[in-house]
Amino acid sequence: MDKLKNYDTLLFSAMAFYAIYLFTSYNGAGISPDSIMYTSAARNFVANGNLHTFNHIPIVDFPVFYPLFLGIISFVSQTDPVAFGAVLNMFMFATLIFASGWIMSRFVPSSHIYKWLVLAAIILNPGLLQVYSYLWSETLFILEVLLFLIVFRMYLLTHAGKWLVFAAGIAAIACITRYAAVTIVGTGGLLLLLDRTLPIRKKTGHILIYGFVSISLLVANLTFNALHTGTVTGPREPSITSFGKNLFYFGSVFCEWIGIPPGMYPMFAMPLAIIILLGFVAALAYNFIRRKLNTFENLAITFALVYGLFIVLSATFSRYERINPRLLSPMYIPALWGYTSLGLLFIKKFAAKNLRTAAAALFIILMLGYITQIFLIDKQRYTDQIADDYGNPGYTDNDWMESEFANYLKHMDKGIFAPKVGIYSDAHEAVYFFSGMSSYLVPHKFFKKDVEKFYKIKRFYLIWFNNLENPELIDLKEIKKIKKLKVIKQFEDGAIYEYDGEDSLSQN
Repeated sequence: MDKLKNYDTLLFSAMAFYAIYLFTSYNGAGISPDSIMYTSAARNFVANGNLHTFNHIPIVDFPVFYPLFLGIISFVSQTDPVAFGAVLNMFMFATLIFASGWIMSRFVPSSHIYKWLVLAAIILNPGLLQVYSYLWSETLFILEVLLFLIVFRMYLLTHAGKWLVFAAGIAAIACITRYAAVTIVGTGGLLLLLDRTLPIRKKTGHILIYGFVSISLLVANLTFNALHTGTVTGPREPSITSFGKNLFYFGSVFCEWIGIPPGMYPMFAMPLAIIILLGFVAALAYNFIRRKLNTFENLAITFALVYGLFIVLSATFSRYERINPRLLSPMYIPALWGYTSLGLLFIKKFAAKNLRTAAAALFIILMLGYITQIFLIDKQRYTDQIADDYGNPGYTDNDWMESEFANYLKHMDKGIFAPKVGIYSDAHEAVYFFSGMSSYLVPHKFFKKDVEKFYKIKRFYLIWFNNLENPELIDLKEIKKIKKLKVIKQFEDGAIYEYDGEDSLSQN
């Protein structure tokens, strides 16, 4: 049976590898604006030994480790990240599934059928399949979460200092992979506080060591950002969504994951979010009372609770993209483990002997129903994006590949731009991706001083994409009201303009 622990997990890992192959078979890994930031920094690392983005400043909105990771692979392989991204994600998703299977083989109680069902649910989760179809830092971060759980459990079992430092080191690297990795630091810190097997003096020392090591790289990264750019994580706007609204969006993602139709989200999303988070609180409290903090199941529950609360609260105070499956993807596996392992525990320990078979059959039926539901979602996405020859939405999908404007940017004579005259755009990452040129993003409406500064510029070029409406940026109509723009090149989906210093159409 020990051999089966590995062979069946390897089989599921191969399935995971193939799943990402399928979803990247048309146009490779999906490329979003974030992906371009990562790849441009990785290219600069290979070419110039720094982690500057295409606009010649250090990468700030995102931590440094993922572009460094891509840069190292690019340097060793002499291959561009866009070219190897799909294969890299295939291996990382396969590794994620292997680590998941390895961990579940050590659940108490454990079950091969349970492991097979849950591994299938992980592979087929639409959120994870989307994440591992793109060049996104979550692909690495989710792996780091599982590695942390493995190592931190070794610490909880032995209380050996070497495992504590190792776990803190993983947390430190994760913190410079995703800023949300402070949740890993929080998970370890919370479990250290709750651990009643350590004497107070030793516990205090371990908390200090863990805290210092785990945040060390993040502090260094943020300090570097502040010294070189004046901000620690780039310009951030205050949130425009309330706690209640974010809780609803949180629940909506879980509704999507369990197959509830969108029309029923208003009824189920908020109650589901509350039940999920309170359920984790209750499970953690139960394990604390039982002195069972050192199980993988409890580690998963603790991380899912800390991460879920962090996303909801941070979205309440800081504005970023609406809570969606990508943002919650690091929580999926721990949350799935948390609730399904409770079901397994109930069947094995608490269900009456004459009811265990019926309870197990019901659990299997529910899991098969869920797996079928998400398989159908994945099948539809495959049909829409791959079978119908469209590609993963982003800068390599058919809309962009067939765009006359994008193709013009790829091959245009850059001599149309006068030297030392600034180029601005509503999608500066798209300008770089298609033309290789650097440009500046037009200012956000929220930052009034930046808007005023922009309108005082004596001469500039403007590359505008008509199909990329961003309500947070000043729009083309507003610019045209103030600046007399001359059309250099016009297309259906965009245009290149020049402002040559002629008198404004209205007073600034």
